[in-house]
Amino acid sequence: MQKNMEKVCVIGLGYVGFPLAVLCSINGYEVYGFDKDEKKLARIEKGENIVEEKYLDELLPKAKINVIRDESQMKDCDIFIIAVPTPVDEKYYPDLSYVISASVTVAKNMKKGSLVIVESTINPGVCEEFVRPAFEKEGFTVGQDVFIAHCPERINPGDPKWNVSNIPRVVGSFDEQGLEKSVKFYESIVGAKIMPMKTIREAEAVKIMENSFRDINIAFVNELAKSFNLMDIDVVNVIRGASTKPFAFMAHWPSCGVGGHCIPVDPYYLIEKAKENDFDHQFLRVARAINNGMPLYSVELLQDELNSLGKSLKGAKIGLLGVSYKANVGDLRESPALKIIELLEKHGAVLNIYDPFIPKLSNANNVEEVLDRSEAIFLATGHDEFLKIPVEKFKEHGIGLIVDGMNCLDKDKLLALGIKYKGIGR
Repeated sequence: MQKNMEKVCVIGLGYVGFPLAVLCSINGYEVYGFDKDEKKLARIEKGENIVEEKYLDELLPKAKINVIRDESQMKDCDIFIIAVPTPVDEKYYPDLSYVISASVTVAKNMKKGSLVIVESTINPGVCEEFVRPAFEKEGFTVGQDVFIAHCPERINPGDPKWNVSNIPRVVGSFDEQGLEKSVKFYESIVGAKIMPMKTIREAEAVKIMENSFRDINIAFVNELAKSFNLMDIDVVNVIRGASTKPFAFMAHWPSCGVGGHCIPVDPYYLIEKAKENDFDHQFLRVARAINNGMPLYSVELLQDELNSLGKSLKGAKIGLLGVSYKANVGDLRESPALKIIELLEKHGAVLNIYDPFIPKLSNANNVEEVLDRSEAIFLATGHDEFLKIPVEKFKEHGIGLIVDGMNCLDKDKLLALGIKYKGIGR
């Protein structure tokens, strides 16, 4: 590893910032990490993998992240990466306060000539309207005293193949020198293509387009699932059939809801930004409404199936398998399971919850306990542990009904055992 003379400061050490800090360190940069979460900083100082990504276990012993708690300690850094959250509030309005605050912090503590890269997901125009002014207010001339770029983060938690070190990236800047500097930086840490964009707005729009594309297609198959359910058509088999076409079709799958920090959030950034330009993203709004409604639809499926067995949801002993938004990760961000739990409790169901990755929200210690204490199962997350449960075990424990919110259990085997099965659109 060749030592790089430049110092990098990562602001925001979460799912995006922490892996980036590790990656910069193993590629020879002197790395500093800034975050306001003291517990997180303490864990990093102990050398812990705070995002629990397996590929980082091998890299961490080779990395050194200098944790800083005082903003003034970042003044000697040459490159700043802003990787703070960009959530939406309860009304789905974008909250840019973290990005603005981080920009102000860097602007007050950087030296002239620094490169500032925003990795946080933002809507087109944020760098012009909020980030740039923070530096100009401190007397810096963009393109001369400071170079500002945007490289939208691309993280896929739990993916065994794609991670921050090998996913292609795009980057945009306000000026040619800033673009050249930022492309050179990413080429030094990422073993994949770095595509320069013509404008910083184009770079901002890329991530929004990527996740809106997925959201729309997931909403489409979720709507098909509802329709096909009424026509006694298995939507999963139909998608598999359509997937045999070698061009112009990309499979997306229905489920009990859409989670994660990106897909349920990013479309709102574009929806709200477009309103400022007197444009209404009707398609995006409808897609969001469909996907937001899937937890309720799934609970209603469970309620209907129980009713068909002469039972009520009120007082029913329901085993909920999985709480995280994605299989094999302990990530609760925007997880539909949280809404499902809220709805089931509201209807008076007795819940037995187990997620091996989120013990703090589990009231059962293992699958066996859930099966022992339940009469019906709702599978909300497709963890490998749940997929490996022998179908006979459900029968042995007297489980009469399974609602498969992720369509990942063996429908035919369960039905053959006399267990009532209901998936999303199957």
